[in-house]
Amino acid sequence: MRAALNTGRTIRQGSYVERKNSPAYREEASSLHMNRVDMLELEIEEGDHVCVRSDQGAVVMVACPAEGLDRGEVFVCLGPFANFLVDPETHGTGMPDFKTTAVTIEPTTAPVPAVKDLMEQCGGSGYEG
Repeated sequence: MRAALNTGRTIRQGSYVERKNSPAYREEASSLHMNRVDMLELEIEEGDHVCVRSDQGAVVMVACPAEGLDRGEVFVCLGPFANFLVDPETHGTGMPDFKTTAVTIEPTTAPVPAVKDLMEQCGGSGYEG
């Protein structure tokens, strides 16, 4: 399925910003919020793993239904999972385009990576525990 990925802050994600290795941060940052009808068409249920792929990269996330999202629109809070998908180009502004990144979504049985592992895969260092 093709979709437009939007990113932004969530209260829950912000409350864990100092504890990025915590299970709660990983749960929030790896949640792909989707329209319920899109989930039905992909034959996935809440909690199923999906591979989300953009021109920038791909990452496994957890599907969760969200009210208020149009069909073909998905949301991920800002963080390491979103960063794997959003193009880092800033167009001279110092800030990447965190809205309407074209992605494809497909069901998978692959595991959701740990935040530390994502950081290391993209050339950074894993967060301290």
